[in-house]
Amino acid sequence: MNKPLAGAVLGLLLAGTATVPAAASAPAPHDRAVAAPAVAVNFAGTVALSNCSGSVVRMPNSQAGDPALVLSNGHCLETGFPAAGEVVKDQPSSRSFSLLNSAGSKVASLRASKVSYATMTDTDISIYQLTKSYAQIQSQYGISALTLNDTRPAQGSGIKVVSGYWKRIYSCNVDGFAYRLKEGEWTWKDSVRYTSACNTIGGTSGSPVVDTTTGKVVAVNNTGNEDGARCTDNNPCEVDANGNVTVRRGINYAQETYIIVPCVGPGSVIDLNRPGCTLPKP
Repeated sequence: MNKPLAGAVLGLLLAGTATVPAAASAPAPHDRAVAAPAVAVNFAGTVALSNCSGSVVRMPNSQAGDPALVLSNGHCLETGFPAAGEVVKDQPSSRSFSLLNSAGSKVASLRASKVSYATMTDTDISIYQLTKSYAQIQSQYGISALTLNDTRPAQGSGIKVVSGYWKRIYSCNVDGFAYRLKEGEWTWKDSVRYTSACNTIGGTSGSPVVDTTTGKVVAVNNTGNEDGARCTDNNPCEVDANGNVTVRRGINYAQETYIIVPCVGPGSVIDLNRPGCTLPKP
């Protein structure tokens, strides 16, 4: 996993570069494909935890008066890693989060009222409910929540991994998907695999993965293979539908977040019995 940190550790931000191949002949102006413009992605709405990163998130149908939610990783819980098969639901919490503005400066401390949901089974997520609503955060600090996309990310799409802990933004693309991603005792389904430019490090766990075309969150950063070992802690391996194992040293991964959307009802309530909700139940 992109390990949660007990204290500040010096890390390197590696920026990816891209080259554009020369075309044999330039198309006429009316024949040229028009690429969707990239949205500006910054730190507004991200948070720093004591050991990880995260973000204030809303569903597409969330209302201004709903209690705000913070998304991070299950392995970032203050109570430690959930065991394989374990689901945490509606557990009291008073955890604090440093809310950042677009420049990455802290503008407020937000506080949780509970862990609404957390697991490391099938996915690696924690969802905290805050004591403030989306409207209160917007009114008091001028910060809007990031919206979770309700569709699966597309292979090849441009993404940015925004770490509130390190105040760093990694830019790359969705390289593909791992049918199963196995790390130690945990197994995750349909994980996002980054291209190599997103060389995330400890403390980036829980960072929102933002689609650069829509500006919406499509995944939450959670792990990477550090030294080439096979399926061990900090060295996840990919397992395909036939059981074949692939190890990609230095490659990092995230968990898709569109699966969260059907599980959130009015008032930011996590309801695992809602139609379309596939998150594991306790």
